[in-house]
Amino acid sequence: MKNYRITVNGNEYDVAVEEVGASTSTSAPKAAPKAAPKKAAKAAPKASAGAGSVKVSSPMPGKILSVKKNVGDSVSKGDTILVLEAMKMENDIVAPEDGTIASIDVNEGASVEAGAVLATLN
Repeated sequence: MKNYRITVNGNEYDVAVEEVGASTSTSAPKAAPKAAPKKAAKAAPKASAGAGSVKVSSPMPGKILSVKKNVGDSVSKGDTILVLEAMKMENDIVAPEDGTIASIDVNEGASVEAGAVLATLN
């Protein structure tokens, strides 16, 4: 038997593997694999103290590919703020109205759920 530590989706597992071709025994396994303690997930960035009143939410679950605007940038209705990848397609997340970016609440590479606040405007 050889012991390995395997990470699957951020969870670590200790497993024992028997080599093929080695002498096999018919005894039951001594212990079932146990999950190793989970590592703390990376915290999402906090909204700035001046978070705006207009919220820009995710229309669907996906992954943030890029952030096109920065806090303090002026935007017009329809300007792209972020690019969200969902179902192998890139979707522009646009400003719903004219304003100034008050906060960007996600980082590139972050996974988001539908309805999550991505940014706010003033």
